[in-house]
Amino acid sequence: MRPDDIALIAAAGEVTLSPDGLRAVYTLTTQDLEANTSRSRLWVGGADGSRPRPLSAGPHDRLPRWSPDGATIAWVTSEEGSTSLRTLAADGPGTPAVICTWPDEITDLAWSPDGDRLGFVGRVPDRERYGDRRTPKAVAEMPPRRVTRLLSRHDGDGWVFDRPTHVHVVAADGSGPPVALTGGDAPASGVAWSPDGTRIAYVAAGHPDWDLDGRNDLWIVPADGSAPGARLTTTAVAWAHPSWSPDGSRLAALVDPTPLDGPRHGQLWVVAVEPRGLQPVRWAAGYDRNLAPYGASRPPIWSGDELLVAAEDRGRLSVVAAGDPGGGASGGAEHGDGNGQADSRQGPGGTRTVVGGERVVRSFDLAAGRLAFTASTPTEPGELWVSDPAGGERRISDHGAHLRSQVHLVLPERYVATSADGTEVECWAMSPPGAGAGSPCATVLNIHGGPFTQYGYGFFDEFQLQVGADLGVVYCNPRGSSGYTETWGRAIRWPEAPTDPGSGWGGVDFDDVVACAEEAARRFAWVDDDRLGIQGGSYGGYLTSWIVGHTGRFRAAVSERAVNNLLTAEHNSDISGFFKEAVGWTHLERPELYLRQSPSTYVADMHTPLLMVHSEDDLRCPISQAEELFVALRLLGRSPELVRFPGECHELSRSGSPRHRVQRAEIILEWFGRHLGVTRDQPSGEG
Repeated sequence: MRPDDIALIAAAGEVTLSPDGLRAVYTLTTQDLEANTSRSRLWVGGADGSRPRPLSAGPHDRLPRWSPDGATIAWVTSEEGSTSLRTLAADGPGTPAVICTWPDEITDLAWSPDGDRLGFVGRVPDRERYGDRRTPKAVAEMPPRRVTRLLSRHDGDGWVFDRPTHVHVVAADGSGPPVALTGGDAPASGVAWSPDGTRIAYVAAGHPDWDLDGRNDLWIVPADGSAPGARLTTTAVAWAHPSWSPDGSRLAALVDPTPLDGPRHGQLWVVAVEPRGLQPVRWAAGYDRNLAPYGASRPPIWSGDELLVAAEDRGRLSVVAAGDPGGGASGGAEHGDGNGQADSRQGPGGTRTVVGGERVVRSFDLAAGRLAFTASTPTEPGELWVSDPAGGERRISDHGAHLRSQVHLVLPERYVATSADGTEVECWAMSPPGAGAGSPCATVLNIHGGPFTQYGYGFFDEFQLQVGADLGVVYCNPRGSSGYTETWGRAIRWPEAPTDPGSGWGGVDFDDVVACAEEAARRFAWVDDDRLGIQGGSYGGYLTSWIVGHTGRFRAAVSERAVNNLLTAEHNSDISGFFKEAVGWTHLERPELYLRQSPSTYVADMHTPLLMVHSEDDLRCPISQAEELFVALRLLGRSPELVRFPGECHELSRSGSPRHRVQRAEIILEWFGRHLGVTRDQPSGEG
């Protein structure tokens, strides 16, 4: 795979299943290199395996939802600075009806049970500042911003304190304007209709210091707006993605139990709606895995006496069914285990695997006993699958066929490395085509971001691009990653943390990733032990910068969108104040703890050739983080290189403009080719 091949990637994303379980609508995201934009359209596929077809025209369609009677599809589309909520007869073709236009982003959407209304969550911009959709204000005409809270900005969204998200309801036939059900400066999220259609559950913070503690509550509001929302919970945790039980007596939701004492596994809780005041019940309490995967969480799905949720497990992202800890026979339908076989066995914590296997499930939905899901593998960016109790699993789409016909994609090989303290670390390796036929290959150790995320069995263009450039690839899930026990994820909390002290960032995670590279050099003849490179983004960029300040083992390094000075990051990141969750103390209480674990503190010991790649609009790890390290290295007479991408945020490598993504890949591959002695012709990287 070469950088220009990014244009060949097509990936199925969010999926929704018709009430009768016979058809699935899903988003398909493609890259238009010529127009320099990504596009997303709705496609529909039949559970019988009939060939999927496009349903909508795009260019940026998302949040597909079936009406309760299965006759209509609703979704959100964005184009030319406008957002609209649209519907289309499911049996189309036809012209979509525009139900309403919205001046900003819409983040969630749900049909009422009677199909007469649509609830949605939309950003509400301050009109005094932004004007309205017809007459937006120029920046020079906007009044000054008066900021009174943390979390006033969000990476990729810009300023959000004067554009909070709120719950609205609109008639499904577009006969009236949307009606706001929530208000205030605290954002609301999630929109879940009660089974009788009279109430909506959502998540919001209603206490004074919500920006300081990260907590929120479940709320219930009359769907007709006749009364304000009522708080259901006690402001003890952080809730997300509420889901009503079929009888309307309970709400299930995902929970972060300690927002400023992380990382913690996302948990599954159920709370009684009536009578109020009962203690929430945790389901799957004995299942020591994260149930709120980054980028793949959705509301739990009720299935008889079970709840279906996503779960991370050793590089896999699966769907598991959690049984009611209060008793009751399992009423959930059985589905495939990843090999087309039903699995009714109870696993840890009263769970069972519904969709498993060596893959990453991106989205799933259940209807009429049938499950639709989209999933990725190392050689498939994302396809639609359907599973039912009788027929097992069936792959419905093959959008990756064009990519596979044009490029050679490589499967990873799993191996285990032993870290400095004897801990076993799960690793993978990918060798370039033809490796082993000649001299050993220059090889790059890749480090994921987070740190509470995981590498594993999903498609990652980064790896395919590296092997396509005759570079070997190795990667692992060091301590601090998700997908393993909570103890594993919390192992790199600071030594001074009041609870569960660990090594701090750059401690055992350093040992684990270095062990991954060293074991690969011992195990695989195609790895050139003298030509090892290292690359990481975000926290992976942090650890890359840290490693080159503590060892000269690697011949070249690429540190992307890194946090290099944790103390200054607490002053200018969009999540300022929340690094405490790993440190255990604020930067005001113990500034020395932040400096001690900052790569920039060890700049004098950095001699490895270092390329820094950063986006100028990155709010999570502001570009000043790269500038600080670049200036320090240059003043020491070193030769760092800093590549700045204008108009991009923290998500450049995943959702940046296609041309910037291609240019970024060219620049990184040229850097490794130059410093690791790869002789294959590489693009210039000048874009």
